[in-house]
Amino acid sequence: MKVAQDSVVTFNYILSNSAGEELERSEHNDPTAYLHGHFNIMFGLESALEGKSVGDSFVVNLRAAEAYGKRVENSSQRVPIKHLAKTKKTKLKVGSIVKINTEDGAKDATVLKVGKFNVDVDTNHPLAGVDLQFSIDILDVRDGTAEEISHGHAHGLGGHQH
Repeated sequence: MKVAQDSVVTFNYILSNSAGEELERSEHNDPTAYLHGHFNIMFGLESALEGKSVGDSFVVNLRAAEAYGKRVENSSQRVPIKHLAKTKKTKLKVGSIVKINTEDGAKDATVLKVGKFNVDVDTNHPLAGVDLQFSIDILDVRDGTAEEISHGHAHGLGGHQH
């Protein structure tokens, strides 16, 4: 089966910057799953997966504008700590990556300053302005269930859990 609209795709990846430095990787026992054609991953990455099959391994290069966008200078904001998405119980510190609850869902930001009740954050995604390279290994492709399609995302393994 080939990757197409409404298929659930499971893959492993290694994410690197344009200098070849590894930034992130999925673990082989915890691959990523998404519902194709529902804007659950970057458009450029999703486009590159179109038509691929189980067992395919390939590299996708995305310019910063195609990935997390261009970096916007002086894009900082003071946010009440209570608006941070609850994550691990770690002490906030400068340089930490946090998720901020917004009307559009949780957004990644970088802590610039920590106060008693507020944090100042750089609202650019931490990878904004960075050209990215994904090394992809497709593990599985299946038809999405009616429930997954109606919800607009994959359920289970690496997808959204209900």
